[in-house]
Amino acid sequence: MKKLMVAAALALLSGSVFAEYSFEVYNNTGSRIVGIEASEDGDSWGDFNIGRGIPSGATSKLVWDSSTDDGNCVWAFRATFADGSVSEEVDFDFCEEDLVLEFD
Repeated sequence: MKKLMVAAALALLSGSVFAEYSFEVYNNTGSRIVGIEASEDGDSWGDFNIGRGIPSGATSKLVWDSSTDDGNCVWAFRATFADGSVSEEVDFDFCEEDLVLEFD
């Protein structure tokens, strides 16, 4: 995954460098997203904390856990909806800049 660069002035002021890897999820469905899972290998899945969910028509910012910093660019994602249905797995390339995951 591409490393985010922190401004040199900020590094000088704080004494340390902090990089946060994030992306946006757009819910383009008629149902609230209540869960999002990601998998690097297609076998093991991890949950994102999305609080009360992502309403229909809304966009939410999600942040990667620091344990994924050295992971691959391509990850599989799936969403669980309020009605209990689960989306198909979709691969996304997180090395792309300004990536927005859209669930239809």
